[in-house]
Amino acid sequence: METVLHWLLLVIAVAAGWFMGRWGRDGSVGRQRIDDEEAVRDRLQFLFTNYSDEAIENFVQALAVNRETVGLHLSVGAHFRLKGETERAILIHQNLLARPELPARYSQQVTYELAMDYMNAGLLDRAESLFHQLLGTRDYSRQASDQLIELYQQEREWDKARQVASTLTVGYPEAELHKQLAYLTCELAEDTLRHDDRWGAQKLVKEALEQDRTCVRASFLQADIQKRQGNVSDVEQSLLKVFDQNPAFGSEAIDRLMKFTRDKGDVAKLAKRLRKLYESWPSTSLLLALVEAVERASGRPAAIDLLREELEIRPSLKGLLRLVEMAGYEKGMTTDEGRLVSRMGQLLLANRPVYRCISCGFEGRQLHWLCPSCKKWEKVQPIQGVEAE
Repeated sequence: METVLHWLLLVIAVAAGWFMGRWGRDGSVGRQRIDDEEAVRDRLQFLFTNYSDEAIENFVQALAVNRETVGLHLSVGAHFRLKGETERAILIHQNLLARPELPARYSQQVTYELAMDYMNAGLLDRAESLFHQLLGTRDYSRQASDQLIELYQQEREWDKARQVASTLTVGYPEAELHKQLAYLTCELAEDTLRHDDRWGAQKLVKEALEQDRTCVRASFLQADIQKRQGNVSDVEQSLLKVFDQNPAFGSEAIDRLMKFTRDKGDVAKLAKRLRKLYESWPSTSLLLALVEAVERASGRPAAIDLLREELEIRPSLKGLLRLVEMAGYEKGMTTDEGRLVSRMGQLLLANRPVYRCISCGFEGRQLHWLCPSCKKWEKVQPIQGVEAE
């Protein structure tokens, strides 16, 4: 009974809309087509507000397919997909695509919407097939290429993603596309390096830097390869190049540089270079590295003076904890107050996020080159501030 009532109200609503449209034309108000954006939006708002999803779905399935109603079919399908009801969205778009009366110029749009339904439903093989059908089309080639790259990234099929991105950069020479291509090439380089193919990895890293000379990850990979090859001075150069590429990742470069240099026992010789870097790009990691180098070169009192002086200018929790540790050790004792401050500071830092995406705000304690939330490359960066860098 309820379903019959819904249908009756729905028919009355549509009939009222038709008569009003008819009256508008006769009254010289101006021709208004149902696929006009504003008209479709108003009528959909009325339908979504007053009727159940099931009633709307049944109505759309029974609705004729022609130039004036395609927009309504597509909007209802998108509505269901946004609500997470992808099965209903798939049925609507499949029904639309199977109808011979569908105007040819809407075929690509419906195919794209159906592919998006499959993508949301996790039916990636079906989505992939439809996106491939749209490659080379005038209106949907770019969108299909973007979705294919995202799909291959989800599947970690880096080579396929790279092929699509490489083709895309020919027609769209955008900086972000070149960065994406560079990072996809880095994924391949890392896989190659994992199999200890240093020469193959080196070739891929070089290609990545040709695509985007600011690709930070390519420099880190280059340093890893040089380290395996025993090129000590080149490792240092590759890591320090990160400051010119993207200073936001300077702390990552310094951490790797200090670890590498400690193994060689040459930390003291870095003091002059670290001081120069700190003057240009101050950060907590760089300050602590500089303090360590000064301590090795000039002794602990000089390092403590430097750290105390810099914390007055640029306070940081990690710097304070290091000062408490160094000063306590220098006095030959660790006070109860000192231990309490260290304990509280470590607790504060323990659960704090270390990285944040500058595009979507995603936070975490692990560095992701590809943001898990917004799917953009090199946007997750070390957090700056008193409790971080």
